[in-house]
Amino acid sequence: MVKSHAETLDRTFAALADPTRRAMVMRLGEMPDLSVSELARPFPMSLPAVMKHLDVLSDAGLVIRTKTGRTVHCRLAASPMREAMDWLARYERFWTSQLDRLEAFLEQE
Repeated sequence: MVKSHAETLDRTFAALADPTRRAMVMRLGEMPDLSVSELARPFPMSLPAVMKHLDVLSDAGLVIRTKTGRTVHCRLAASPMREAMDWLARYERFWTSQLDRLEAFLEQE
């Protein structure tokens, strides 16, 4: 199934809306290849709960899981975040322009 650009953005933002999932993404950004057990270690939750979070991150394309023997390793896939950053950049330009206009107005006063 091919995901549309809007669906990809929706899944990315939904996945990153949860603080635990954001912490997992940050951890994988710092340590690129962790087993599920290593990734789960600092979180005060059960392994099944961690797996549910990983399912959401995987569905959003943010985490790639590979299995070697009985060990599942996780790796960050940052391309969906790049798409989200590109989308947000449009609004950054808008707000920068608006703030520049406000600054010019205030300087005239």
